[in-house]
Amino acid sequence: MFTQIPIGRALFNSAFVYGLQTLSVLVFSSVVGYALARLRFFGREFIFNVILLTMMIPGQLLLIPLYILIVNFGWSDSYQALIVPGMVSAFGIFMFRQNFKTIPQELLDAARVDGATDLGILFRIVWPLSVPSLITVGIFTFMGGWNDFLWPSIVNRDISFQTLTQMVTLYGIGGQAGGQTGAVMASSLIAVIPMIVVYLVFQRYYLEGIASSGVKG
Repeated sequence: MFTQIPIGRALFNSAFVYGLQTLSVLVFSSVVGYALARLRFFGREFIFNVILLTMMIPGQLLLIPLYILIVNFGWSDSYQALIVPGMVSAFGIFMFRQNFKTIPQELLDAARVDGATDLGILFRIVWPLSVPSLITVGIFTFMGGWNDFLWPSIVNRDISFQTLTQMVTLYGIGGQAGGQTGAVMASSLIAVIPMIVVYLVFQRYYLEGIASSGVKG
């Protein structure tokens, strides 16, 4: 397996792409969630309802429009094609908005009296109080990207940019394994182990995040 495919490069690609994507989702989605939960402006509830509506759209319907955008930007066979479409998550916005509404307003008011900006309040006060939700969104984002095969196979054909899941799938069904079931199972195990480790390490925070983010209206 290690001599037939560049699985080390694919492992790096997956870790880099989905690690960066997860970080961007945590930052951008929490900013939007904070605005929807704590800032008062015209159309706030309408915007939140539109975001919820986007969660009902099957991802397959967006493949062709997204692919056309990627081609027009000249991002085929690049890291941008994998990272940019997933930099903001409607699910993350929903989770953060629900969780941020549970934080006492007195804490935020005290921070404003001390001269803190909204971004300062978010990253210095709200984030430390929302670790379970941050980890929950992070796990969902990272696992969803790590296990995705369809989108990487559409936008990336260059072997230098292929993700681990894409590489392992093509290895198993593309004939490179030479019909060796053991090699196919070994490559699949390498793709699965990181997800098992991540879930086991953060399981407690994951359950706390689900419990604390889905009950506030």
